[in-house]
Amino acid sequence: MKNFKIALAQFSPHIGNIDANTQKMIEQINAAKLQQADLIVFPELSTLGYPADDLLLRPNLQKRTQKAFAQLSEIKDIVIVFGFVHQTEDGQRYNSAAVMKDGQILGIYNKQNLPNYSVFDEKRYFQSSHQHLVFEYLGHKFGVLICEDVWSLPIVKQLSQLNVETVLVLNSSPYEVGKPQHRIQTLNELAKQLHLNIVYVNQVGGQDDLIFDGSSFVNNHNGTLALQAPSFQEAVYVAEFDAEQKQFKTAENPPALETFAEIYQALVMATRDYVQRSGFPGVILGLSGGIDSALTLAIAVDAIGADKVQALMMPYTYTAKMSVEDANEQARRMGVTFGIAEIHPIVNSFMQTLYPFFGNTPADATEENLQARTRGTLLMGLSNKFGNLVLSTGNKSEISVGYCTLYGDMVGGFNVLKDVYKTIVFELAKYRNTLGETPVIPERVITRPPSAELRPDQKDQDSLPPYDVLDAILYAYIEEDASQADIIAKGYPADVVEKVITLVDRNEYKRRQGAIGPRISSRAFSRERRYPIVNGWTAND
Repeated sequence: MKNFKIALAQFSPHIGNIDANTQKMIEQINAAKLQQADLIVFPELSTLGYPADDLLLRPNLQKRTQKAFAQLSEIKDIVIVFGFVHQTEDGQRYNSAAVMKDGQILGIYNKQNLPNYSVFDEKRYFQSSHQHLVFEYLGHKFGVLICEDVWSLPIVKQLSQLNVETVLVLNSSPYEVGKPQHRIQTLNELAKQLHLNIVYVNQVGGQDDLIFDGSSFVNNHNGTLALQAPSFQEAVYVAEFDAEQKQFKTAENPPALETFAEIYQALVMATRDYVQRSGFPGVILGLSGGIDSALTLAIAVDAIGADKVQALMMPYTYTAKMSVEDANEQARRMGVTFGIAEIHPIVNSFMQTLYPFFGNTPADATEENLQARTRGTLLMGLSNKFGNLVLSTGNKSEISVGYCTLYGDMVGGFNVLKDVYKTIVFELAKYRNTLGETPVIPERVITRPPSAELRPDQKDQDSLPPYDVLDAILYAYIEEDASQADIIAKGYPADVVEKVITLVDRNEYKRRQGAIGPRISSRAFSRERRYPIVNGWTAND
């Protein structure tokens, strides 16, 4: 047996674009060959991309997949392990991996463990299998698994009993905070327990509301980490197996990302991929002088460049002078196109038109919402005229309790902070200001009390508990599924807990109409938290 090299293709597919994905795979294969790689491993369903949802049901999928196989079969002098949709003659559909060398299929593996929880819905589309794939190359015995398979101890044990030395794992594992570290730690223990080398290759890139972080790695059979690829970067990384030592050589790995750096990079990548792959020339957002829009602007600029970002300040009677100043200053520091549109005449016109209907009824949230809806209308008008995508700027705390206006500040096609609690928004803003010599977000934006500025001297805490309290209650109720009684038992005031939970439950209808946004938690308002809008469940049940 001699030394060999395995290339980990940390790959960002364009979902559904099999032709483009195949060409990119070929480019990465050629890059791997330049580094003298003997094998290259791609992520799960790499030809089509993951998740493809009902694209998997398209009648010409097999024909397009066959074309990809024909193109990949022209590759010589390297073993290719890649994911694809395997449709059998008897009409079965599998989430599969192919092992190919010099145009010949050495084996096909069909995924055994189909996830059907959280964001996953694989049982809707695929059949499960119960057979392993083992192949020998360069005097070394390899096994193949796909994503969820490696988290099933019985499946991995069965494979280890076939005298496999290295397991190649193809993955499309979505990101959430802390998950990259969890994967490495867990599979390190598994590698050590079963005396297996594990090559873990993960998809990277943003796909609608999902983020794939990459963070591919190689674990040696003794539980040591041989290679770790950087998160959120598409590239080819090569691990070398030392035949004499019977393990992979340890590479110089990047330092682990601090939590807020990790989240920030995830949001930047998700925004970039959504905007670019949707074909928008740029983005536009309302810059209010508050922290949510300030952070959204910074992320947008870092994602697609200042030249493709437009910010609009839309002051009204209750907009503080400092808000206009801070918005203008941040736009200047970041070099984006910036404009100010006074909304007094529009809002006043609405008021006059509605006066015969409203009469002398006391002013309430209705009048406040007219301001927000005016701003939403202007942003959509500019979007329609020039083609830029509107970014909405609400955070998870506000969206959870409905502290947002339908057809107002909720207007937009992508909500960058949708799954980011307000307390985290502050930390991300502070983090972004450390990345350059000059802070891009004015300090006053971070330190002043948050306000929607829809009425005189308004503060968020006039309507909501302090954000540290609110976010703790929300986390317990949404992420942990804690009951009202359980949350009160943690020491939070009963009336506050009841109010917050009531607001969360009542505002499901709003969230259904909001823009999608990148998922960073285990329980985002998207695929994994689906509640009926109309229901009779009560908070104290």
